[in-house]
Amino acid sequence: MRDENWFTTLGFGLERTQPMSLDRGDARPSVPGPAAAAAPSPVAAPQAVPVNGPSPPPHRSSRVDPPASFQRIFRAFTIARALLGVLLLGIQGLVVAYLSGRPVWASLLVCGVQVLASLAVLVWPVAPTGHMAASGHLRNRWALATIGVDLLAFTLLLFASGPAVNVAALYMLPVLMAATLMPRHQAYGVASGVVLLLLGEAWWGASSADELAAALMQAGIAGGGVLTIAMLAGQLSDRLARQEMAARSTLEIARQQARLNRLMIEEMQDGVMVADREGRVQAANPAALQLIGAPKARRFMPFDLHHLPAWAPLREALARGYARGVWPEGGQEISLRVASSSADSPAEERPLRVRMRFTRRRDARSGEALCVLFLEDVRTLRARARQEKLAAMGRVSAGIAHEIRNPLAAIAQANALLAEDLTDPGQQRLSRMVADNVERLQRIVDDVAEVSPGASSDAPVIELGAEVGRLCADWARTAGLSNDDRSTLFVDTGDEPLPVRFDPEHLRRVLVNLLDNALRHGSHQPHAVWVRVAARAQARIELSVASDGEVIAPDVEPHLFEPFFSTRSRGTGLGLYICRELCARYGASIDFRPRGPGARHRNVFLVAMPCVTLSLAESTA
Repeated sequence: MRDENWFTTLGFGLERTQPMSLDRGDARPSVPGPAAAAAPSPVAAPQAVPVNGPSPPPHRSSRVDPPASFQRIFRAFTIARALLGVLLLGIQGLVVAYLSGRPVWASLLVCGVQVLASLAVLVWPVAPTGHMAASGHLRNRWALATIGVDLLAFTLLLFASGPAVNVAALYMLPVLMAATLMPRHQAYGVASGVVLLLLGEAWWGASSADELAAALMQAGIAGGGVLTIAMLAGQLSDRLARQEMAARSTLEIARQQARLNRLMIEEMQDGVMVADREGRVQAANPAALQLIGAPKARRFMPFDLHHLPAWAPLREALARGYARGVWPEGGQEISLRVASSSADSPAEERPLRVRMRFTRRRDARSGEALCVLFLEDVRTLRARARQEKLAAMGRVSAGIAHEIRNPLAAIAQANALLAEDLTDPGQQRLSRMVADNVERLQRIVDDVAEVSPGASSDAPVIELGAEVGRLCADWARTAGLSNDDRSTLFVDTGDEPLPVRFDPEHLRRVLVNLLDNALRHGSHQPHAVWVRVAARAQARIELSVASDGEVIAPDVEPHLFEPFFSTRSRGTGLGLYICRELCARYGASIDFRPRGPGARHRNVFLVAMPCVTLSLAESTA
C-alpha cells in the first residue's frame, strides 16, 4: 500500500477533483474564478497536469459528486420535513385526547402520508449523485418527491382545516427548500405559487366584502414575506455555491501543485529523504533509494535505517544532526558500502555528501522533529566539476593544437632535410631525437583535434558484444597474449544481441586504451584482465574493463579523466580524457568504479551506453 505520508507538507497522495461551475447549472468543470486565482501558488492557474509517475493513477468515475454542503442541507431539510409531519400528527392527537376535540380524519390522513413520504426519501438507498446534480440542484423527480409532496400536503391542510387554523407558516419549509436547492427561476415559481394559493384561500373562505379585504390583506403580507424569504435564501444559496466553487478550485490548484512537486522531487538527481529521530525513513525519492542501495519495493513504504548494517554511517550522521540541532551548510561526506547491482560482484564504497534540514510536524502535539536529508554522490559532483573544467580546457587545447600544427610540420620538414647531410653519429642521434619528439607532439595534436568541439557524432548501429569480442581478439594478438583458458584476458560478451550507436573506430580507441592500462598495471596472471558486456535496467548497456592490479590511489582518482595528467613519465595524459570525450559524443559515459577489499579485480572502468531500438529493416539486416 502506498504511503500517504509522502511529504505531508506538499500534499502528496491527494487525487484530483473537478471544480464546481459558478452558475450551478451543469456538472462540467469550470475555469477557476477570481477567488481561486487569488490563492497562493507558484503555478499560475494550471488547467491540467499529466503526471507519468511510477504507479498508475487510480480509476476515477466520470460522474462528479455534488457539493458536500448541499448534500448536508438536503438531508437536514428531509429530516425537518419528517419531524414537522410527526409534530402535526402529535398536535392533532393531543387535541383529540386531552381537549376532547373531534378528529379531522382528512388532516390526519394528509399528515400521515406526508410523514411516510418524508421517511421514504430519508431512508431510500440512493447515491449522492442520485438526489442532485453536481451543481447542487435537486433532480426533477426528487424535487417532486419532496417539495411537490409538501406543497400538495400543506395545500390540502389549508383547505381542509378551514379559517380556524392558520397553516400558512407551513409553506415556509418548501419555499426555503426550493430557494436553496433549485434553480432561481424554479424557486421563484414555487414562491409565487404559494402566494397565489394564499390569496386563493383568502378569497375562497371570505363570506363578505369586509372579510375578503381583511383576508386578502393578511394573505398579501404573508405572500410578501414568502417572496422575501425566497429571495434571501436564494442569495445565500448562491453565495454558498460560490464559496464551494472557490474552495474546490483552490484545492484543485493545491493538489496540482502537490503533483508537480512530487514529480520534480522524483525526477531529481539528488536524493531526498525524510527521517525521524529514531532513524525511521518516512519517505524517500528514487534517487535516494538508489544512492543508499535500498530495494525499489520500498519506494512508497517507510523503512528503518537499522534494517541494513551498511546504513550505519547514515544512522550515525542522523544521530549527530539531531544531537546538535544544526548541520553544516555545505554538508558532510560519509561513505556507504553499497551492494553491487549484480549478484556475483562485491560491494562498492560509495562516498555521499549529506546535508540536513530540520522541521517539525504541524499536527504533532509533542513537536516531534523531522529531518530532511539531501544526498549527493560525491563522484557525480566531482565529475560535474571536472566536466566543466575539461570543457573549458578542451576549447583552449583545440585552439592551441591548431596553432602548433603548422610550426610542427615545418620543424619536421627542416629536420628531415638536415638529416640528409648529417654524417656524424652524434648529430644523427640528435636528429632522430628531434624526429621522435616531433612525432610524439604530432600524435598529441591529432588526439586533441579528434575530440575538439564540433566533430560529427553520426555513427552506425553496431552489435556491441560481437564488436567487443572482435576488438579484444585483435588486441590480444597484438599484445602477444595466448588464446586459451590460461590467457591473461577473459572476455564475457553474453549471448544476447546488444545494439548500440557507436563508431567502431572510436570504440576501438576507447577499448584499446582501457585494455592497455589494465594490462600495464595488472598482475599478468590468468584472467588478470576481465572484459564484460551486459544489459542493465532503463535500456542501458554496460561495458566494463577490470584489472587485478593495485587499486588506484584516492588522491589520483579525481584526476583520472583530466587532460595531460599521467602517472607515467612518457605518458601524454590524454588517453582517458579522449575516451571520455568520445563516449560523450555518442551519449555514453565512462567512469571509474573501484571495488571494495576482498575483490580480485578492484580497478573497474565502466562504460554505459544507451541501447538502440532497431527498426524492422535494421533487425532483419
